Amino acid sequence: MKLFKLTLAVALAGATMFGAASSACAAEKNWTPPAHKILGQKLSDETMAAHPELLSVTLHGLVPGSTDKYTMFAGSYPDRVGNPDDPDDIDVSKKGITIVDPRWNRTKDNPKKFVILMPMRDVKGENIGLVVYAWKNPPANANNSADELAYLKKANDLRDALAKKIPSYDALYAEAK
Repeated sequence: MKLFKLTLAVALAGATMFGAASSACAAEKNWTPPAHKILGQKLSDETMAAHPELLSVTLHGLVPGSTDKYTMFAGSYPDRVGNPDDPDDIDVSKKGITIVDPRWNRTKDNPKKFVILMPMRDVKGENIGLVVYAWKNPPANANNSADELAYLKKANDLRDALAKKIPSYDALYAEAK
């Protein structure tokens, strides 16, 4: 009987811990996408399909109706959609700055990548959030001016092409057609 009670206690404790862990994972999200595909996701998917050199493209901004919930609302990692933005993501959205990140000090990144975080724009040229581009397989030592400028030019070109497809920030959350 003692063994049964001990086994039952361990099982209940494990189930409780698993449930708490599941709740913690769910609590990490600050937005849940609708059941239908939104324009933002469609644009991310199209960019990835047209640019096999990219590892990822993600779109970030304020959750509709919120003044302080910055989140990734579309991107090439669907399991990350709804994750709250990091402080550097929020800086790009709020301040309109661009971050060129050759990841030179991130020796454990797998796969290796070169990342640029920049303001996302709409068709009118207004900054409306953040777009992050990550390229696969950068040069072994991509932390030189020539490589940084080349990736920045590519990111600007991608962002400018994306802007032509975004009538407004709200449109990014509308159902994709």
